[in-house]
Amino acid sequence: MSRIPVALYAEDPVLRAGITYQLRPRPEVEVLRPEEEPRAEVSLVVVDQVDDEAVRLLRRLRHSTSTRTGLVVGRFDHDSLQTTIDCGVTAVLRRADADQDRLVSTVSALAKGEAVLPGDLLGRLLDHVNRLQRSVLDPNGPTLSTLSPREADMLRLVAEGFDTSEIAARTSFSERTVKNVLHEVTTRLQLRNRAHAVGYVMRHGLI
Repeated sequence: MSRIPVALYAEDPVLRAGITYQLRPRPEVEVLRPEEEPRAEVSLVVVDQVDDEAVRLLRRLRHSTSTRTGLVVGRFDHDSLQTTIDCGVTAVLRRADADQDRLVSTVSALAKGEAVLPGDLLGRLLDHVNRLQRSVLDPNGPTLSTLSPREADMLRLVAEGFDTSEIAARTSFSERTVKNVLHEVTTRLQLRNRAHAVGYVMRHGLI
């Protein structure tokens, strides 16, 4: 089994050392030294909160690397979710939940192109974001007819933090069908990935 090369970006040495300590013993991942970062497949950004400095780093990674980016964060409020999605982040893990297994699971999901988002937070945000975005939705913009019921259901499950196999089990479709449906949505709407799709449909009040 090939190891997933991971680049770590932390705002202080203690945070970096803590994540490195948890990941380095695991055979699934390879924690890269700074000079090795160009060959990373996954970038993990570890911060206390999504402040201006963190946003600058996330935007730099989005524009200067081809890695899939995950965020390990201490404090994560309502405004942070949309910001991180707009910055190309495809996985968010609270530091309180970042034990060794969860970190490795997140890295593995990122390497597969899966989105990992805090379902409990998204669940609480969903109604709030829908109300907010519908209030400013362009009358000529996307409407509920943009998505089929099946697409909306699957994106709603992605927003709640379910992975491909869990969505397949809940919708009684095969994993292949789930992947094809989500790929079709992202392609049709010209979106980058599942996390971007979730951000898009939430922003336009489509789920």
